[in-house]
Amino acid sequence: MKFISWNVNGLRAVVNKGFQNFFDTIDADFFCIQETKMQEDQIDLTIEAILKDYHQYWNSAEKKGYSGTAIFCKKEPISVSYGLGIEEHDNEGRLITLEYEDFYLVNCYTPNSKRELERLDYRQVWEDEVRKYLKKLEETKPVIYCGDLNVAHKEIDLKNPKTNHFSAGFTDEERNKMTELLNAGFIDTYRYLYPEKEEAYTWWSYMRQAREKNIGWRIDYFIVSDSLKTKINDAKIYSDILGSDHCPIELDIF
Repeated sequence: MKFISWNVNGLRAVVNKGFQNFFDTIDADFFCIQETKMQEDQIDLTIEAILKDYHQYWNSAEKKGYSGTAIFCKKEPISVSYGLGIEEHDNEGRLITLEYEDFYLVNCYTPNSKRELERLDYRQVWEDEVRKYLKKLEETKPVIYCGDLNVAHKEIDLKNPKTNHFSAGFTDEERNKMTELLNAGFIDTYRYLYPEKEEAYTWWSYMRQAREKNIGWRIDYFIVSDSLKTKINDAKIYSDILGSDHCPIELDIF
């Protein structure tokens, strides 16, 4: 099975920047997107045409033009749920869960701690609740957790770790929460396969030609239950695919 995750930074915008070509070419079984920045009633005929052969599941933020997640899949799930079931966390459209016979697929857009770390405290609460949620799902069947998780876990995961130690996405608090998640029985699939791979990034600032110079961060992930370790076939980063400040990532499992 082929899984794709991509923070598109506005689906309607990226549709005009090559989204359809990538979507059609990659032919994924599951295509998860973050930062849709739209309501479901804003889907136009172009988007409908692209997704015609896929089941669609949308979780939009209450605030228009902000956040939001969606999953497009070839196979209809057993069940679908939106959010964590906790009101304070569920008004920004950040989580969708699909249940299948052998696994749960969870698509997530983790809150950014922001420039002055004004949301860092909230972020810590969010991380704890998500970890508990994933572990609860795992009591029933394995979990495939993906999305823009807004953290570069290790120094190898960003170009300039020394100058970003107190920046959102690379604080000790955020990195420690990722460590807690992995220690709870989950695997960062890309690092599992490529533990020493350098300059493998999924996000670049729009400033100072960061993408052209590959001054980036790896903040998009496929994380799976440890029990799926033997089923991991490959993990890929499509850094050549443009249209957003993030690039798509892929997980192949048997």
